[in-house]
Formats: sequence, structure tokens, C-alpha cells
Amino acid sequence: MTATDKPETPLPTSDTAPEGAVLAQGVDEEPVEANRRQYTGTAHVLIAAFAAIYAAWHMVALNGVSIERWTGIEIGFLPQFPMETWDFRIVHIAGALALGFLLYAAHSFRGDIADRRTPKWLSILAACLAVPAIVAGGAAISFASTIASGTLPVMGGLTTWAAFPGTEIYQNEVRWFGIPLLVATFGGIVLGWFERRGRAQFAASDITLVLCGIAVALYLTAIYGTAARNSVGTPFVPIGVAFAATAGSVLILELTRRVAGLALVVITGVFLAYTFTAHVLPGVLAVQSAYSWQRFFGHVYSDAGILGPTTAVSSTYIILFIIFAAFLQASKVGDYFVNFAFAAAGRARGGPAKVAIFASGLMGMINGTSAGNVVATGSLTIPLMKRVGYNKKTSGAIEAAASTGGQIMPPIMGAGAFIMAEITGIPYMDIAVAAIIPAILYFLSIYFMVDFEAAKLGMRGMREDELPKLAKMLRQVYLFVPIIILIAALFMGYSVIRAGTLATVAAAVVSWLSPHRMGPRAIVRAFELAGVMSIQIITVCACAGIIVGVISLTGVGARFSSVLLDLADTSQLIALFFAMCIAILLGMGMPTTAAYAVAASVVAPGLVELGIPTLTAHFFVFYFAVVSAITPPVALASYAAAGISGANPMETSVASFKIGIAAFVVPFMFFYNSAILMDGTWFEILRAGITATFGVFLLAAGVQGYFIGARAAWFVRPVLIVGALFMIEDGWISDGIGVALALVALFGQRLLGPATTPAVPARSGN
Repeated sequence: MTATDKPETPLPTSDTAPEGAVLAQGVDEEPVEANRRQYTGTAHVLIAAFAAIYAAWHMVALNGVSIERWTGIEIGFLPQFPMETWDFRIVHIAGALALGFLLYAAHSFRGDIADRRTPKWLSILAACLAVPAIVAGGAAISFASTIASGTLPVMGGLTTWAAFPGTEIYQNEVRWFGIPLLVATFGGIVLGWFERRGRAQFAASDITLVLCGIAVALYLTAIYGTAARNSVGTPFVPIGVAFAATAGSVLILELTRRVAGLALVVITGVFLAYTFTAHVLPGVLAVQSAYSWQRFFGHVYSDAGILGPTTAVSSTYIILFIIFAAFLQASKVGDYFVNFAFAAAGRARGGPAKVAIFASGLMGMINGTSAGNVVATGSLTIPLMKRVGYNKKTSGAIEAAASTGGQIMPPIMGAGAFIMAEITGIPYMDIAVAAIIPAILYFLSIYFMVDFEAAKLGMRGMREDELPKLAKMLRQVYLFVPIIILIAALFMGYSVIRAGTLATVAAAVVSWLSPHRMGPRAIVRAFELAGVMSIQIITVCACAGIIVGVISLTGVGARFSSVLLDLADTSQLIALFFAMCIAILLGMGMPTTAAYAVAASVVAPGLVELGIPTLTAHFFVFYFAVVSAITPPVALASYAAAGISGANPMETSVASFKIGIAAFVVPFMFFYNSAILMDGTWFEILRAGITATFGVFLLAAGVQGYFIGARAAWFVRPVLIVGALFMIEDGWISDGIGVALALVALFGQRLLGPATTPAVPARSGN
């Protein structure tokens, strides 16, 4: 792409802005995936209502609101809030499965019609599969009624029963619940691959899967209130639990395939295969005895697996902040963020690239997925970067790196902070505060990288008449109020749930000062949007829970820790490098939350055993799980950016890896200098921040080959990079060596390097 090329898509403008000005429009709109159904008429109303009720139910439940307290009328059959923890998580997953299967087809659509017609016999067979699903659901209801009847014996205040092979209860669970459920589940998934319906039509196979998910939830909510709960994870788990857990796990894997692709499904499949083959494997991977199907699946659908930390977070903090993000979208705050970034940074050289850093950081903090953030902001920033002179590969790479950085931006950190708090037990606010300096370092490094690139190419910024008016943007600065309220409430000691709720309400109130006022219809629409947005992240968190269950049952995490300890005997740096590679490998192709949850279970315990503080160990893992989105060969954020820029995906991922190179250095910085994570005196923290900033500046200059106003001579670049690396370790001597090498590079550049950068003016936006 040359500096004179035109953007491939028209850029949005506004009648109220100066003629030709570029304004963000539709940044808040959710992209429609290739396999998402788009219902019309009554079907659309029903699905929208389901999604809105599902999201609103979480808001009510999380704030402990009782319907009876609202109305003053005793309604015995309604669940009281807050619900029992396991029941709440089971219903949370079941709702996502039902909504997901209704919205996401097993295949992609071409246009508005299915790829080919479904034979009539296949449609009839798919419809018939609903019968065993209904039978299983009826058996679950009957079983729940038996438990509630008071006719079964009680042990320790909990209902119990004899469910051994040969007993009537055992046979009924197998005959009327287990077998019909598995037939309907596997049959529905297989037929879903072949059943083709129009984009606005329900598929019989998907409805069958919805019924299966409901049957699983009915059975598990009934049985987890009994003494059988104590047998989860043991060889004595009831057979019905194993059937329900098997069907539930398969449903989660299939929906994960539909909403997040095959990467996480394949990784989960590897862990599942390991569970049942570990007893025949050699060395550190071996276990003493084989695990039965019944014991494993009874274990995996418990708080040690699917219902464990990942779902605990997705059912509380994540869903709450998805609702917050949906309210911001409904009030068009995303458009304002991008326009504000253009007004503030668009005039700088290579302006759109710096806008991408600012806007993507703000959007990505809330968004929760790197690739989703690329699609949201990159559709505007990437064409503009190409227009001012960046080639298409670099344009996509800058957006991918900036969007990925949003996942490490406090206070929300794309939901990663909440999972870290759940897993480690460290207070959320401590995690958010510790993330401040590393996030600043990451975005500063990207800023230096794009600024040096712009300087090398002789770029200018965008013209005044192409940008939103900063004065007008400042008059709407009140749109930042919801985020300010969120941060203030957290620092004032409010719970995360209460702070998120206040921020959500503030988003609705603030919208009344803007042209996009949120009335009842817009609020319902925001809840609907939140319900749809939550499907992917809830599903991948549940899928990651399967992996967590495998790790907790087999103890493979502890054996991995022993490998790290052995490596540390040789070199602690080698052990850290090995941990980095494993974290990146586990995170490739996976959404950030799932990537961190898996890596935290496998890698972090080993780092803690090395003597690394828990917070530092988990931040180390978290950073590399995040940057897996821009690490070749599987880089989801880079691939999404390449789709917009038109560049080669692999070239874009390599370029984004280069631009985000500091993210691969920063974790080593806070390992060697814990003051970067706000652990130390104010003097130590300030000194660490300054020296680390100087280090990322030297690193960017060395990588980009631009130093002190000119292209760096070939011999200067390695000196700059080595100097940057010396700034990593905490110590006056290492910092002194880093500064000395920077001075050597400076004098070498002045004496032997090119005097100035050749003036090669790039297009300024015309």
C-alpha cells in the first residue's frame, strides 16, 4: 500500500461536522457472525425477550433483590435471591446454552439462505430426537419430585438413597434419564451438521439441544441439594450425575465450537484424552490408576471443574460488566471514545495509529476479547492508517497490538482481573492497582513503535478539517462519568458488583444528556444485547472449566511444577522462559479469559513453588496468555485485523508481534523488580516506573531502528536493545549499565550515523 492509495471502504462522516471530517459511527454495533441466525417477526421478539430476561435476571440475582420483597406478596415457587451457589451457576450455564444454540447454527450461512436444502427425512428425524430429550427432562422432574417428597431417607440433614447397580433408582436413572439424554445430545449435534435451515428459521436439531441443556440443569439442580453432592469427584458418584455431566460437557464443547472456533475444543479434547490415557503414559505425565468415566464426569461438573472458578467469575463479574458494556453501547459511548481519540491525537504524525492506541485501550478494557475489539475499532482506524501512509500489514498489526493491550488495562482488564481475583484470593483492587504501571508501559511502547515508524516514513497527521472538533468533544466529556463512577466506587471500598451496578445505572442516566437517550425500549435493548454478548465468554469459561477439572483430578499441574523446579535448579531464567512458552502455547486461538484460566492452572502453581509471589506469578502468566492473541502462528487478533486491512494474516501476526514486543519483556521486568506491580515504597515505585519507561523507549528505538530524530545506524540498534534489557533488572548497577549503553548509542549515532531522516512526506489524509 503506498501513501497515495485510497481507503478500500468509505469512511463515515457527519453532517454536523466540518465537511470531509471523519467521525466514528457504529463502533458500538455488534458484528454478526457468519453462523448467527437473524430472526424476524415473532421469532425475533421471543429470542430478544429471552436474551433480555437472561441478562436482567443476573442483575437482579447479583444484587440480592427478592421479588417477594418488591411486591410484598409471598410467592413460594419463585427462587429467592441470592440463589444457592451451585444452582445459580448451573442455571447460568443452561441459559447460555439455550440462547447460544438458538442463535448460533452449526454451519455458516451464505447470504440469507442455507447452503442447501435439508432432506425431509432428515428434518423428521431431527424433530423426533426431541422426544428422548423430553423423556429425559420428564425423568429429571420426576426425580426432583421424589427428592422433594420427603419419602427418601435423610443423612446429616441431606436426602440420600441407595443407587447401586441393580436397584430400581439406578435402573430408572439409566433407562429413563441417561440413555435418552445421550441419544438426544449426540444425535442433535450430528444432525445439526447436516440440517440446513434459513437464517431466520429455527432448526429442529438445535431445539433438541436446548431441551437437553434444560434436562441437564433440572437434574443437577435437584441432585446437588442432596447427600449425593458429597460424592462428587469420588468413585461413588450417582450414575445420573455422570450422564448429566457427560451430556452437559458435550453441549458446552459443541457450543464452544460454534461461537469460538475449534482451537479451544481441540485443546480441551487433548486434556480429555489425557485423562483416560494417563495411566499408560510414561514419566511425569503418568498417574497410578485409570479414571472411570463415571468418576471423571461426576468430578468435572462440580466446583472443581465447570462450576468452579471460571464459571464463578462469568456468572458474576463478567456478566455484570457485559451488561455495563451493553449500556455504554446503547448510549453510543464507544463512538464518543473513538471520536475523542481522533480529536486529541489525530493531528500527531501517523495520527490514526495513535488514535487506535487510545481508542482500542478504552474499548478493549471493557470489551473482553482482543479480536472483538479489533473488529469494533479497526473498521475505522485501519483504513485511516492506510490513508496516511502505513502499509496494510502495519496498519492491521498496530490495531491488533493496541486492541490486545485493552485486556491488561485496569480497572476492568477485559474481565481478566476478576478471574485472577477468584483463583488467587487476592483482592480485586490490589490486582487493578498492580496492573497500572505494566499497562502504561505496554501502551507507551506501542506509542513509541508507531511514532518511530511514522517518523521514518516522514508522515504527518490528519488535517484539521478531517477531525472532530476537540472543543465539542470536551463539551461531551460527561460521557466518561460512568467509568469515573466505576473507578471511584471501587476505590471507595464498594464491592465489584455494587460498583458495576452503579456504573450501569449511571450510563443510562448520563445518556439523557446526549442525543442517544435511553428510555425503556433502549434499556430492554441493552439487556438483550448483553444477553447475546455474554454467550461466547460464558461458553468458553465453562469449556475452560473442563480443562481445570482435568488438571485438578489428575494433578498434572503439580507434576508440571516439578518440571519447572528442575529447570530452576539450572537457571531460573530458563524456567521462566519455559513457563512463558507454555502460557503462550496454551493461549493460542483462545479468548483471553479462557487462555488465562487454563494457563493459571498449569503454569502459575509451578512459578509459585519457585518462590515467586502469587500476584507476580499470576501476572506473569496473564500477560503471556493475553499476548498469545498476537503471537504467530495462531494469533486471533492479528487475523481479525488482517481481514480488515487486506494483508496476509501471517505477515500481520509477525508485524503485531514486533509492535507488541514490549509485552514479552514487561513480565520479566516485574519479576526482577516487584515495584512495577506497586510493591514497595513510593520512591521504589517511582524509580521503577521511570527506569522501565526508559527501557521500553530504548527497546522500541532498537527494534524500529529510529533514535534521536534519525534512522539508527546498524551498529547502534543492538546497543539500544542490550541497554533496554539491562533496564529490566532492579538495581543501580544494571540501571547504570543501561544508561551508559544508551549514551554510547547516542554518541555513536551522532558521530557515525545519518544526520537526519530523509524527508519523504507521506500523505496527510487527502
